[in-house]
Amino acid sequence: MTTRPTHRRTLQLAVGGTALLLALSACSSSDDSASASSSPSAGASSAGDLKGTVTVFAAASLKESFTELGEEFEAAHPGTKVTFNFGGSDALAASITSGAPADVFAAASPKTMQIVTDAKDAAGEPATFVRNQLEIAVVPGNPENVATLEDLTKSGLKVALCAKEVPCGAAAQKALDGAGLRLTPVSYEQDVKSALTKVRLKEVDASVVYKTDVKAAAGNVEGVEFPESAGAVNDYPIVLLKDAPNASAAEAFIAFVRSDEGGKVLSEAGFLNP
Repeated sequence: MTTRPTHRRTLQLAVGGTALLLALSACSSSDDSASASSSPSAGASSAGDLKGTVTVFAAASLKESFTELGEEFEAAHPGTKVTFNFGGSDALAASITSGAPADVFAAASPKTMQIVTDAKDAAGEPATFVRNQLEIAVVPGNPENVATLEDLTKSGLKVALCAKEVPCGAAAQKALDGAGLRLTPVSYEQDVKSALTKVRLKEVDASVVYKTDVKAAAGNVEGVEFPESAGAVNDYPIVLLKDAPNASAAEAFIAFVRSDEGGKVLSEAGFLNP
């Protein structure tokens, strides 16, 4: 008679213990699941998963800063390699729409970016990541005493400009038109670096380029600021391309360019915040 209540009590304890263990197990499973879903590696590639080459088509004026950013990106993501094709934004856009394999396009103006978006070759909406302002580059010592934009129209002064189809050329023309000035250069160059090189080699007396280019060529040219440049500032958009061969690493590179760390490099190069 005394064993029956004891047996019942033991059974109740066993059942209660089993229920408690099941409840704890369920909580643990739920916690593990929540932890997994909040983990950076869940549903997305972690930094260690990024591999391979990222091909970036970028405006010539981005050469120094993007080269530095590429090196920093590679250091942060071992196993990746960033390669660049720098040039006039219009020519780069034409190459992309003609099928040139690339992952990222960084243009020096929304107009040249539109060539790519209109052709449906962008994977998403371009984002402006920096802006750039014009400056007059002159031979060291400024022997021709260029002090204003109007000085570039002086008789006998040799000036090089970017081609009007190139963002720096379109911006220069906008500044000239805004000031009511007419200028016939001795040459039109296909990108801003070529226009700057004309001054560095002393083939011309002056050229209208970006502040970032004057800063990058410090010691080889001098810069002359002019107020009309404030009305011709260029926005620089960047976008992932639709048929990017290495989309995941390309997205990470774009994110790095737009990060605080990337912004610091670009700011030090002379670019303006978007």
